[in-house]
Amino acid sequence: MSGKPRLHYFNGRGRMEPIRWLLAAAGVEVCFWSFVQRSYGSLLFQQVPMVEIDGMKLVQTRAIANYISTKHNLYGKDMKERALIDMYVEGMFDLNELLMTYGYLPADKKQEHFANMMDKAENRYFPVFEKVLKGHGKDFLVGNQLSRADVQLLEIILMAEECKPDILAKFPLLQSFKARISNIPTIKKFLQPGSQRKPLIREEEVPKVMKIFY
Repeated sequence: MSGKPRLHYFNGRGRMEPIRWLLAAAGVEVCFWSFVQRSYGSLLFQQVPMVEIDGMKLVQTRAIANYISTKHNLYGKDMKERALIDMYVEGMFDLNELLMTYGYLPADKKQEHFANMMDKAENRYFPVFEKVLKGHGKDFLVGNQLSRADVQLLEIILMAEECKPDILAKFPLLQSFKARISNIPTIKKFLQPGSQRKPLIREEEVPKVMKIFY
C-alpha cells in the first residue's frame, strides 16, 4: 500500500491519539477509516488501533508508535537515547491511562479517580520530567532534537490541563517546555481547529463507545 497511512479507530481519542500526535509531529497526512465497518477481518488480535502503513497492517499502540518514531527520526540517535525515550514514554503511558479512563467512569467513581490522577501527575510524573529538564538544561527531554518523548509529554500536559488548568504552576521548566514544543510548526498546526486532534469525549458519547469496545 502506498500513500497516506490509514488509521482504523473510532472517532475519538483513546489509544489512537498518541499515534495521531506522532504522525502530526512528523508532518504526515493520514486517512481515517472506521474500524466498525471495515477493519475487523484484518485485526491480528481483534483489537484496535490499527494503522495501515508501508504495506503493513500494524496493531498494538506501542508497536505502531515505535515504527512511526523510527521511520520519522523521533527515536533518538543511538541505543542509549532510545532506552531513555522508552523509559520516559512508559511512564507517560501510565499517566495517560489514568487520564484517558477518567471520562468513561461512572459518576460515583470519578471524584476518587480524579484525586488519585491529579496526585500522581503533580507528585510522581511531572516532577520527574521537571528534574530531567533541569538536569541537562536542554530544550528536549533526550538529546538535542525532538523525540517521541517530547511529543507525548506535550500531549499528556495538555490533557492534564483540561482537568486542572493550573497543574503546571509548580513546574516552570515544563511551562517553558510546553510553549517551546507547541510552537514547532507541525505540532502548532496539529493544535489548530480542524486538525486530526480529537476533543475530550462528551458524556453522551460514552455509552456508544463502551458498546463498541465491550
